[in-house]
Amino acid sequence: MTNIDKSKFEFVELDSSASEVIDTPTYSYWKSVFRQFFSKKSTIVMLILLIAILLMSFIYPMFSNFDFNDVSDINDFSKRYVWPNSQYWFGTDKNGQSLFDGVWYGARNSILISVIATIINMVIGLVVGLLWGISKAVDKIMIEIYNVISNLPFILIVMILTYSLGSGFWNLILAFCITGWVGIAYSIRVQVMRYRDLEYNLASRTLGTPTIKIATKNLLPQLVSVIVTMVSQMLPSYISYEAFLSAFGIGLPVTEPSLGRLISNYSSNLTTNAYLFWIPLATLILVSLPLYIVGQNLADASDPRTHR
Repeated sequence: MTNIDKSKFEFVELDSSASEVIDTPTYSYWKSVFRQFFSKKSTIVMLILLIAILLMSFIYPMFSNFDFNDVSDINDFSKRYVWPNSQYWFGTDKNGQSLFDGVWYGARNSILISVIATIINMVIGLVVGLLWGISKAVDKIMIEIYNVISNLPFILIVMILTYSLGSGFWNLILAFCITGWVGIAYSIRVQVMRYRDLEYNLASRTLGTPTIKIATKNLLPQLVSVIVTMVSQMLPSYISYEAFLSAFGIGLPVTEPSLGRLISNYSSNLTTNAYLFWIPLATLILVSLPLYIVGQNLADASDPRTHR
């Protein structure tokens, strides 16, 4: 047996608590979400595009004196139907108005309508959906309401309500929100029913935990990716609905610009001076597409199953 040089070793005291220390990196859900979110190149590209569009839509109109109803230059033929150039970046229309100004004013209204309608419907749908999934009494009532409303096309309901309420910014939002939350609530209800009878929720209920606390502390965190997915679909869809309704003259009033209103007004220029039609349409696509892609990437990142 070889001799051991004890001078080369340092003896330490036994620490019984050391075995309880978890020697792994701390896990942060949201850090993991954002790391996954920003790891995709499409996220970065779409975010840059989306931020640029939002800045132009909300900051540029603050410094512009554009008036959608101003026709003072209609008799100045030098300003009518000017194709895009260094002075008029998007050209001018038959009234001599700058399409560049009209597009960003219109994008601002379209985005505002979409964001406000999405927030209202999401909040109502989330609250009702949580109650719907937990309470059997609420379930009996809401399932009948859902069966009636779900059999009617949403856009048809909105068109009827818009005709009844009249054109207007808040009237259009109200038309979107009267029944828009029902489908969201049903989706939340389905997700809640997946998790409500799991062991830890049954244990919480047995221990006397209030139902509201179970919903907010146990169930709601499980629905983050589902909520983000629905929001990412709702934002561009409401922009498209507004454009569709305005194109038929039942969205915003003719005195208020929106991307749908511009597309409708310039649809007759599809063959002559086509830039008047295609530029607002391209802007509509550039607003909707980044919202959808960024939202979907965030929904994927918020799903814990995608985390490494």
